[in-house]
Amino acid sequence: MIGLIGAMNVEVEALEARLENPVRETIGMDTFVRGTLFGQEAVLAVCGPGKINAALCAQSMILRYHPAWLLNLGVAGSMAADVRIGDMVIANAAVQHDYDTSPLDPPGLISKINLTTLPCDAGLRERLKKAAEAVGGFHVHVGLVATGDQFIHTDEARARIREMYHPLAVEMEGGAVAHACYMHGVPCGILRSISDNANTDSHMDYPSFTRLAAAHSQAVVERLLTEGA
Repeated sequence: MIGLIGAMNVEVEALEARLENPVRETIGMDTFVRGTLFGQEAVLAVCGPGKINAALCAQSMILRYHPAWLLNLGVAGSMAADVRIGDMVIANAAVQHDYDTSPLDPPGLISKINLTTLPCDAGLRERLKKAAEAVGGFHVHVGLVATGDQFIHTDEARARIREMYHPLAVEMEGGAVAHACYMHGVPCGILRSISDNANTDSHMDYPSFTRLAAAHSQAVVERLLTEGA
């Protein structure tokens, strides 16, 4: 059993349409759809935007379905000059850029687990990279992803996050899914296709490119599962 979580319907709907023998189950306010996806047992969910929604959904999925690994997929804003709209970012780790208990602790240090960077599984990361490169049509980047409960759309916010953490992409769920996975010992992956540049043009770029970016992410998952990448 593998687990797939997206924040919005557009990020998982094409994969859900390919599920064989789907069975739906609701836990709290999250709906999980279980079935066979490209020959593998899988469970999919749409968590809704934001860290708390993502963490609750991930924890429910882990406790109910016990996935061998869990992948958070979807779209993100670029945080680096060479990461362009349509490119793919695969996380080697995530930070929660809005978690800040300074001056008691360094910015981003998460109490209880005592980590600033939340790890992603190295083996799954390499498989995702191989699958993304096989799909082609976009550049593939591997590096840090920043997560927070804001849609980043100003140059000032973008510059602040870049200066503090130097991530490749920014979004609203990956770091929370990685947090839940870390606490439960479940291998985690984060796959993000770039939909905007996390700046003052984001409100125009995001609606225009979200569906294309989501299609790229879903194509990588299909390749991952069908080719055994």
